[in-house]
Amino acid sequence: MVSAIFLLVILAALGVFMLSIYTTQRTVATQDVRGVLAYQAAKTGIEWATYQILTPENSLPAGSVFAGCAAGLTPPASNGALTGFAITVDCQMTVATEAGNTIRIYQLTSTGSAGAAGSSPSSDFVERRLRASVSTCRVGPLATDPVC
Repeated sequence: MVSAIFLLVILAALGVFMLSIYTTQRTVATQDVRGVLAYQAAKTGIEWATYQILTPENSLPAGSVFAGCAAGLTPPASNGALTGFAITVDCQMTVATEAGNTIRIYQLTSTGSAGAAGSSPSSDFVERRLRASVSTCRVGPLATDPVC
């Protein structure tokens, strides 16, 4: 009789231990997926800002610049898997002239995040940040030739 109670206690403890391992593994897997989605959100911000920089200059090379190059830019809202993720893009521009050519160098930092830092449960918050540089070059004072 005592051995049956002992065996029952051991099996119950083993069950509780296996349940805690399962819960931890599930939390880690969920956080991993959310990390990948935050990375994709940050990548979306970089691609959006690159489009904003390059497209206006390619279609109107003489006078167009990504005028919104500033901190805290927000791309249009995301749908699908990225719903609920906040995307912000910080942009800094440096202008240089080399042999009469105007060269603009854009430093982009995109952050994709979801949840609130310090929130409970601790697995709720996730954030990823990407950095990229984009440069454009226009030939001559009127910059009518898009090739350097």
